[in-house]
Amino acid sequence: MSAEEPATAPLSLRQRRRAAATQEILDAAGRHITAHGPAALSLRAVARDLGMTVQALYHYFPSRDVLVTALITQAYGDLADAVQAAVDTAPDDADLPRLVAAAEGYRRWAIERPEHFQLLYGTPLRDYAAPTDGPTTRAMRRMSAIFEREVFGGFTEEQLAAADAPALSPSLRTHLEQLPHYGLGHLPPPATALLMSAWGHLNGLVVLEVFGHTAFLGDHQAEIFRMAMRNLLDDIHRRIPVHVHASDVQ
Repeated sequence: MSAEEPATAPLSLRQRRRAAATQEILDAAGRHITAHGPAALSLRAVARDLGMTVQALYHYFPSRDVLVTALITQAYGDLADAVQAAVDTAPDDADLPRLVAAAEGYRRWAIERPEHFQLLYGTPLRDYAAPTDGPTTRAMRRMSAIFEREVFGGFTEEQLAAADAPALSPSLRTHLEQLPHYGLGHLPPPATALLMSAWGHLNGLVVLEVFGHTAFLGDHQAEIFRMAMRNLLDDIHRRIPVHVHASDVQ
């Protein structure tokens, strides 16, 4: 810690107890989701599992939506940790792009925690809406930033602006210009369009596997996934010019 940074005041005993109780409730809710699926989650069920009253639970989570928001935020954080760890621990092998390592970390987490993956990307919970630009959005942005860096790291903004993406309508181009980005800063519309297409491909394959739709591939699902991620990255990088002329940038 630098001399300019103020020391963080230690938590009081009451704050520590509240934090511990809050985490205990989140852990119990997580176990309930693992056992019964996200749709079965309720404050009453979690309170029963903890041997406490619903009224006592309200002191920590005043509604199911507040609890769901905390669980989604925590799940996104765990998933981002898994993706980053996969990148950080990938073998120093030029034949294994870091994007592929990140994607495989994402896939492993989803397969190991299918109910929590379903909470993030399965059927939306009835009557639940995440807070606009709230903690779930901020947690998702962290993971988004990892993939954005691994797909486009090393390219200049001019190269990305000249990427060979399908022609974008003026309204779509304007919309993409206004989207926030979290890994490299500003992304030109062609790069954003390619990134969203890649994300749909990656996540779609994981959804198919987690929900059992590719079980016919048996033990070969990992190989198919790695091949698809390599092809996806190769296709994107082929679309980004090595040399950019002023006439290439729209």
